Formats: sequence, structure tokens, C-alpha cells
Amino acid sequence: MTDKPFLMDIQTIRKRAREHIEQGAITEGYKADRDTVIKLLNEALATELVCTLRYKRHYYMASGIHAKSVAAEFLEHAREEQEHADQIARRITQLEGAPNFNPEGLLSRSHADYVEGDDLVDMIKEDLVAERIAVESYRDIVQYLGNDDPTTRRMMEEILAKEEEHAEDLSTLLEELGKKGEPAKPATQH
Repeated sequence: MTDKPFLMDIQTIRKRAREHIEQGAITEGYKADRDTVIKLLNEALATELVCTLRYKRHYYMASGIHAKSVAAEFLEHAREEQEHADQIARRITQLEGAPNFNPEGLLSRSHADYVEGDDLVDMIKEDLVAERIAVESYRDIVQYLGNDDPTTRRMMEEILAKEEEHAEDLSTLLEELGKKGEPAKPATQH
């Protein structure tokens, strides 16, 4: 442990806080490129909205012997993805940006795809792929933010942790369905 002294010039901090008061939470100490952060957050917002919609569809379309428990997982994930979208939208406005909820271009802004899946196993696999995409892209966002925007970084770290949990849940579901003999595809009717 070092004996590095903590020095704070409270008079300067007070003076700067009164300057540019119209900028709200954005102070001189904010080091990130705000436009880039807002762009990245709008992409994450689109990703969360696409994931919410995909999980909702999977919830309603789940069928088969194990559908009830899997559908419950889809619904829980949909709710959590919507919470992430709300958190991200709030942060965008705190940074004096505008959250982009426009459905036009939603998929092109999203990191994840919207793939419906043909059956329960396909749905789980598509959701797992999307979670893995979110994990990797959100990890990149966290690294980009570093210490330049610790508030956004912390929020994205929390969302990243939840996405990792979702991926683990889905991976476990796939494994459990395999043990229960769930068919990969529904039997074709002749």
C-alpha cells in the first residue's frame, strides 16, 4: 500500500460546478467522447429491444412437453432485457442524448439478430447466440469506456453480468433438454 495523499481542491470543484450548469451531470471531469458513448448506448438499446421482442415471441410460441418451464425462462429474460433497455435509455438522456426507439432500422442498430427458431431447441439456441453476442460486444464497450465514463461503464458491467447469467441459463436448458430427449425438430407429418 502506498502513502499517496488524496488531494482535492474543493473551491475549484465548487466554482466549476456553477459553470455550465445547463449540462446537468456532464462536468469538466467527464473524459469520454459523449457522441461515441451515446452511439454505442443506442446500439446497446437496440440490442436489448430486439432481444426483448425475440424472447417475447419465444415465450408465446414455446410448445412441447418441456415448454412451460422454458417459456417461464423466456418471459423472465424478456423482462430483464426490457429493464436493461430502460436503464440504457435513462443513461442516454443523462448524457444529453436521445434514446433511439424508432423501429425503423432497429435491426441494423442491434448487435444481435432476430431469429425466430423453428422449435423449442432452436429458440433456446438462437437466444444463446444473441446472449453471446451481447456478452462480447458489451465487454468491448466496457473496455472502451475504461475510466473515461465510470457511471456508464458500471451500468454496462452490471448488464454484462446479467447477459452472462442468461447465457449460462440457456446453456443449462439446452443441456437439460438433451438429457430429457427433447427432439431437435418436431416430427414431420406425412
